[in-house]
Amino acid sequence: MAPSRTSTPPSQGKGRTWGLSEAQLRSYNDDGYLIIPNALDASTTASLLQETRHMLSSFSIDDHPMTKFSTGENDKAHVGDDYFLTSGDKIRFFFEEEAFDGSTGALLKPKHQAINKIGHYLHALNPAFRDSTLTLFNAGIAQSLGFRDPRVLQSMVICKQPEIGGRVPPHQDSTFLYTNPPSAMGFWIALEDATAENGCLSFAKGSHRRSPVTSRFVRKQDGAGTEFVDVEGARFPQDFVVEEKAQEQEVYTIDEVKAGTLVLIHGNLLHKSEKNLSGKSRFIYTFHVIEGKNEYDERNWLQPPEKGFSKLYE
Repeated sequence: MAPSRTSTPPSQGKGRTWGLSEAQLRSYNDDGYLIIPNALDASTTASLLQETRHMLSSFSIDDHPMTKFSTGENDKAHVGDDYFLTSGDKIRFFFEEEAFDGSTGALLKPKHQAINKIGHYLHALNPAFRDSTLTLFNAGIAQSLGFRDPRVLQSMVICKQPEIGGRVPPHQDSTFLYTNPPSAMGFWIALEDATAENGCLSFAKGSHRRSPVTSRFVRKQDGAGTEFVDVEGARFPQDFVVEEKAQEQEVYTIDEVKAGTLVLIHGNLLHKSEKNLSGKSRFIYTFHVIEGKNEYDERNWLQPPEKGFSKLYE
């Protein structure tokens, strides 16, 4: 496997909450991401993978709108139908674009091998994923990174199916979960080994300090779909040290990780993944946190459920 910038799991003393060490904080602040192997033990990782496979085999396509997940690359429209826009407090299934015959529209793969992702409320509605999200471990990480009121949103399993798992172009998570000022952070957990062959993540190290959030993914004002618009508010987190000199072209580092690894991803960091051309899937679970005290407005594509976004800790 290719070398990666890794860290040991945060330690827990008796009577205290999990949290990152000074070395881990420096690494995250410098690079914009932090890799923590063995954040989930083998048993928990296997249980989440088994639960994912159960969901994929048991959901019905009889009344499914067959919504395909598209990132909007190559002039294609980003996914934005009602099934997608109302998924913030539900568990829904989004198909890979290449799972269908381009001429007839017929499904080319069994349904469990055709899904791009499952989302976006797993952390609240599925007990197995809830128990791996709303934890002291994750709360301690958020606290040590300065979150005062971390709220959980957009939890999902991304499948990266064999041979058809789609490419995800360079992006910043705060584009899709914009707060003013930006505050999003991703918790990305490998449920299977993620390799260069099956579409592991690549990072533009340090780009969170030189790449402002310039666009937002929002609902169209007429309610018909989604679009990207310019950011009118803050483009970096509050009190953030910014590099004035931007790079002409970012260099991406491929980071392969083992199952059970947690990757923390700053909301301004540019990252991507390539298409899965291998015969092995790359299942991962990811959720995001935002600062609950920051403005999260009604234009964002994902809107809070009636009781608000989930608190990571009380």
